[in-house]
Amino acid sequence: MSQLFPRLVKAGIVLLDPSTGKVLRVISLQYNPDSVTRTLQIQGISEGGDRSEALRLKGPAIETFKLEAELDAADQLEFPDQNPNTVQYGLQPQIAALEALLNPTSVELINQNTLAQAGTLEIAPSESPLTLFVWSAQRVVPVRVTDFSVTEDAFDPSLNPIRAKLSLGLRTLTVDDLPFTHRGTSIFLNYLQAKERLAGLAPSPALSTLGIGGIP
Repeated sequence: MSQLFPRLVKAGIVLLDPSTGKVLRVISLQYNPDSVTRTLQIQGISEGGDRSEALRLKGPAIETFKLEAELDAADQLEFPDQNPNTVQYGLQPQIAALEALLNPTSVELINQNTLAQAGTLEIAPSESPLTLFVWSAQRVVPVRVTDFSVTEDAFDPSLNPIRAKLSLGLRTLTVDDLPFTHRGTSIFLNYLQAKERLAGLAPSPALSTLGIGGIP
């Protein structure tokens, strides 16, 4: 009898149309990173502020993610008939999809130049797709990509990368970054509410666990 293995959930990035919520692209990481570093910076009252405000929070914590991922074309190259793009371009399509998160499109740049040449005084950049970082069903987070680096360390005869290591920095977008009616705000609130539900499941032992009988 064949042995059944649990289906591995992939981490990745989803791009949404900010107006309609339509999924524009899904970028799945080939291998889940071994670790994800999360940093939360509290938004409290700054030093020297009113002492009556010391326990107040000005807004959600500033949360950043840092993760390392690997790409390898070896499996696809074993079946060239099924993966013609990998044969022709190696890992360049996957890398380019991630790089696209950091750049306006060439069409947008051309349109901005056309408007500038026509004498338009103020040119507002087009709104980019809403970027979501997905790390399990409990962590679907609206983010901005803050930094991206790639080390390509193996190549095919045409100098296409066939093995690469990625480093990705992300910052959570909150109600401080987006209008309250924005699609990204509702996703952030759902993310925050999921954290609150999980926090409610954490054990809360007696004070005696800490070696005290009460609070002075």
